[in-house]
Amino acid sequence: MTISDFAIVLLDIEGTASPIAFVHEIMFSFVRRELRSFLERNLDDPNSALLWDSLAKDVGVENVEALSKQMNASPIEALQRTVERLMDADTKATGLKELQGRIWKAGFESGELKAQVFDDVPRALERWTVAGIDVRIYSSGSTAAQQLVFGHTEFGDLRRRLSGYYDTTFGSKRDAESYRRIAKNIGRPEESILFLSDVVAELDAAHSAGMATGLMLRPGNAPVDGDHIHWMFESFDEIG
Repeated sequence: MTISDFAIVLLDIEGTASPIAFVHEIMFSFVRRELRSFLERNLDDPNSALLWDSLAKDVGVENVEALSKQMNASPIEALQRTVERLMDADTKATGLKELQGRIWKAGFESGELKAQVFDDVPRALERWTVAGIDVRIYSSGSTAAQQLVFGHTEFGDLRRRLSGYYDTTFGSKRDAESYRRIAKNIGRPEESILFLSDVVAELDAAHSAGMATGLMLRPGNAPVDGDHIHWMFESFDEIG
């Protein structure tokens, strides 16, 4: 396999482009720290009304009013407890991911947050795009959060090397149909796309959709059973 075999490289973020520890220990901790003040500042903002209802729907409740009533709590208290519950379960829910993206925005723009990516990432993005490869992101984090990460890395703004961003609005990362939707959106056949992730279930879904797949064995990633069908890489330097 060589990178020239593909027109598109589709990348996961956590455990693939960025260390898992950065996401869990820094980014998630920042959300927990800032959550209450964010809710207090934005609860009555009309532009946030759909977000609150989306968070309620993440736990199977129609809207924030019903959530508050069900939990016998104020809207702020109900939302805070709901977000913390979703985060404790590491739920890949659309409302939660949008909320996290909004909170991270302030952190990245203030300079308090600086995204960690593996050293080989900027080298690979440059190498692939110079070779004419279209590089895109598919992450459970919102597309806004994805752009914040790659726009504020320790290596500077890497977004000029990226052509597109996809999140759970295209479907679950463990559902083959999500990868077919992405291929259709790009306008390329599935077999022309190489998807890289640290999660075998995601790679299985992409492979079922017809994509080529590579398992990233990054430092800090969970051990993986060797019984799978995917190429394995420790670094993007090994790919083209």
